[in-house]
Parts: sequence; structure tokens; C-alpha cells
Amino acid sequence: MDDNAKKTALRMIPYGIYVLTAEDADGQVGSATVNWVTQTSFAPPMLVVGVKADSGAYAILKSAGHFALNMLGKGQQGLAFAFFKPAERDGHTISGEPFRSGSSGAPILLNAQASVECKVVEIVEKGDHHIVVGEVIDAAITHEPKKRPDEEVLEMKDLGENVFYGG
Repeated sequence: MDDNAKKTALRMIPYGIYVLTAEDADGQVGSATVNWVTQTSFAPPMLVVGVKADSGAYAILKSAGHFALNMLGKGQQGLAFAFFKPAERDGHTISGEPFRSGSSGAPILLNAQASVECKVVEIVEKGDHHIVVGEVIDAAITHEPKKRPDEEVLEMKDLGENVFYGG
């Protein structure tokens, strides 16, 4: 296989940018900027997210059994970059960003455009990122979209010319 062709072709898949958050029974908070996300079912509403297998966010999500996916909007590159590194909780902030506890207990970022909370229904442990299947159990809109909702989401290409994921 031509490695450059594989890398280039896989980088042609468009990605939204989201912040996954979870809190376990011991109060440990995990968070990570994620982009391998898609809805997989309408009834019940379900989505899948790829989470780095050796990350603290994955360990906390797995322990908690639930998570939130916080949708970022155009212009929120700083928020995305804040969660590229392990979470630092200080009171009601994670990595400097204010949050509230959602109905599942998962942290909901107050500055995100919207969020969904999911209970973990299955985890596929293959490769360096594991696939987490979540059933949507709650949702919130912080800022009403002014256009089509899918036009307002922060995308990988919005993070700069040298930021890629995939390949």
C-alpha cells in the first residue's frame, strides 16, 4: 500500500470537532478533543465516538459508563486546543472552562454550542482508538444555530493548515 496515498485519502474525510467529557463515581474528570464521531441510529438515538485507548479520558469514560459530547462551533478553536491535553479540574472548571453537571453526571461545557449525554452501551476494543457506542439520554442547546446546525460546527480544517487527524 502506498502510505502517502492512504494518508491523503483518509484525510479527505471531513471531521467535526467535539469535546468528550466524563466523570466517574470518585469525582475524577476526563476530557478530550475528539473528531471520530457519527450518529448510528435514530431509534434509539445512538452515536459512536473513537477514543484513544491509552488516554485518561477513555479510562474515566469506561469507569463512569456515561459521557457527554460537547459540540464546538465556528470560532471555538481555543476551546478545542484546551482539551488536547489531559484535563485539569479546578472547582467547576475543567482546563479553565466552566461546566455544569448534566443529568447523567457528565460535565457539560457552558461555552459549547450544544451537548448530548450518552450512556455507554458497548465498547469495541480494537486498534489504538476504541469505539464507544453511546445511547443519547439527554441533549441541550446553549446557543441556537443561526444557520443549518451542521454549518455551525467547528471542523478539523478550521484548526489550521497543519492540523490533521487520520491517515
